[in-house]
Amino acid sequence: MFRDPNIKAVFCARGGYGTTRLLDRIEYDLIRQNPKIIVGYSDITALLMAIQKRTGLITFHGPVVREFASGHQDNYDNLISLLSSDKPLKLNLSKGDVLMPGKATGSLMGGNLSLICHLIGTPFLPSLDGCILFVEERGEPLYRIDRMLTHLKLSGQLSGLSGLVAGKFEECGEPSTINRILMDVLSNPDIPIATGLEVGHGHKNLALPLGLPTELDTDRMTLSIREVAVENSP
Repeated sequence: MFRDPNIKAVFCARGGYGTTRLLDRIEYDLIRQNPKIIVGYSDITALLMAIQKRTGLITFHGPVVREFASGHQDNYDNLISLLSSDKPLKLNLSKGDVLMPGKATGSLMGGNLSLICHLIGTPFLPSLDGCILFVEERGEPLYRIDRMLTHLKLSGQLSGLSGLVAGKFEECGEPSTINRILMDVLSNPDIPIATGLEVGHGHKNLALPLGLPTELDTDRMTLSIREVAVENSP
């Protein structure tokens, strides 16, 4: 697949379980030499971050194919727009809350909270230093959300963040309680923290490029990707 020059993109069919079993079997040099658009989310977070770490290529946290037949047309349209646009992406966070005000810049990184935690201690987790991290989750009780965020903090993964923005936490408890957990764990007054990113397991799941320079501005409640996600050859 990666050797075939006619294949320009890989769209994951679903998330599920088992992606981490593949990470030490992948030929990352082959991927680096034959770059393609790779899109997915949920369990695919591990694959996206591993490829970004081992190749330096931009990967895409976005909707999976099975959702396109389930009335998620807006997600499909947003994904195609991101991949084909010649303009940088700007997302509106106005439906969310400002947990810590400020403005930050850094490479965008993130995905499913559980999968990020499970990459700690492996050679497949990109450095989060200087990054704007986004996290999302589904079906995890509040005590597990607290445990995972605390694990990220105790492992040192959060100490060098430039900023953090929360995506959807579907079926995880009251949003106000999740906000309080985020504030308790990320007790760093030097970085902006916001919610309202329409990314994750909810009905709306906007596509995001991992690894591109990004700005988080809580005054304007925007998350702005500073570079075009895909360079289209003539």
